[in-house]
Amino acid sequence: MRLRPSSLPRFALLGALALATALTGTPAATATRVPDQSTKPTCFDTGVAGTVEEQRLDNGVAGGPSVPAEILSRSGFDRQVALFTKLLCAVPSRAAASTLVRVQGEALWRTATHRAQHPQVAPALPSTDDRGLYWARISMALALRQWQPGFGLGTTERAELIRSLEYSSRGITSTRFSPGVRKILVTGFDPFTLDADIRIGNPSGANALTLDGQRWKVNGTTYEIQTAVFPVRYTDFDENMVENALRPHYRGGPQHADLVMTVSQGRVGIFDLEAFNGRRRSVSSIGDNNNLWGGGTITAPVVSPSMPPGPEWLTASLPMARMSGAAVPAQFRTRVNTSVLEIPAGETTPVRRPDGPTPGSIASEGAGGGYLSNEIAYRNTLQRDLLDPSMPAGHLDVPVLRFDAANTTQITDPTYETNRDQIIEGSHSILRAALR
Repeated sequence: MRLRPSSLPRFALLGALALATALTGTPAATATRVPDQSTKPTCFDTGVAGTVEEQRLDNGVAGGPSVPAEILSRSGFDRQVALFTKLLCAVPSRAAASTLVRVQGEALWRTATHRAQHPQVAPALPSTDDRGLYWARISMALALRQWQPGFGLGTTERAELIRSLEYSSRGITSTRFSPGVRKILVTGFDPFTLDADIRIGNPSGANALTLDGQRWKVNGTTYEIQTAVFPVRYTDFDENMVENALRPHYRGGPQHADLVMTVSQGRVGIFDLEAFNGRRRSVSSIGDNNNLWGGGTITAPVVSPSMPPGPEWLTASLPMARMSGAAVPAQFRTRVNTSVLEIPAGETTPVRRPDGPTPGSIASEGAGGGYLSNEIAYRNTLQRDLLDPSMPAGHLDVPVLRFDAANTTQITDPTYETNRDQIIEGSHSILRAALR
């Protein structure tokens, strides 16, 4: 049973208190006291290097102080990171560690979705800011990587704990629908291109946080929305995170969804409903959040090694004509995007096709490009075809989120905040149009 949003902070707090007492034997009031942020608990080896993504935790603008640290502090997620590290140092066994990581990951997700749906008071960052969740998860993953428990912990066991944190803190383990409602699954993505600007967020992730657990009544029908946020990392896709998250909602049974829409950040000023999803990776201009490349180019696109068998192209089945007519804020427009880049049958040079692919062609770029946004769209609609071909499924690319042009150093500004809220407003409107 899903708790009402207003009960989540109390639930998360009581859960942390009970967990601290059960796992450590320490009285709850002591176990949850937040440690001094200037020191780190002694069970960590800070000489253990984090991933490329984790190493950005110290990054500032032009050599200034850490932007992630400021985001964590102003969003309040620094307290959850501090609690997590303190509890890790008191964990007595691998079994207890597994429980701690899963419960604290889910508490992080519940806190993020509750925060996104309730107003915040300045100087806190606004409720719809998605970056606190991202940097809290990165901080907790680094803590697990550097953790030196008082019992044996092998490489595989540590990796499984980090995987558990990823799944639980992204909403993947908690996309459980209530009975008696129509069921809608929506996804988003983490921030990316952080080497270009450490300050950025991702409006698709912010949108997901605002929707999780919401109930909408449209034309007399009650819809419940569950959400998850995915990493911008090829490795997680290669390990079938998308299928693991979506497959339970394509299978028959009480968790079968009625509509699945993946969402990412796409182009400036446009809501794109992507009509055709390509099977291959072709982006060679940027890496993922660990600065790994997908291995393909537009002339030699590649398929993920874990991709299930399927055709070169798949077509979205969302009610896109209706969705494209939804009202969005005036500075944006919505379109059904049918343009793809293909390598025609028997040829080697990519050709842009404004009206979709031709028979026998190789997918160089889907309507959503050749990066992970296109790939999640393809993996989603492939699960549809394999498990429930009648499911409305597809992908929405939301407009790019931008700072005020004059702001090159501050972590937020009125333009950025208004832009994010208007992208969310438009995304909600487009989803509502699908339900009508």
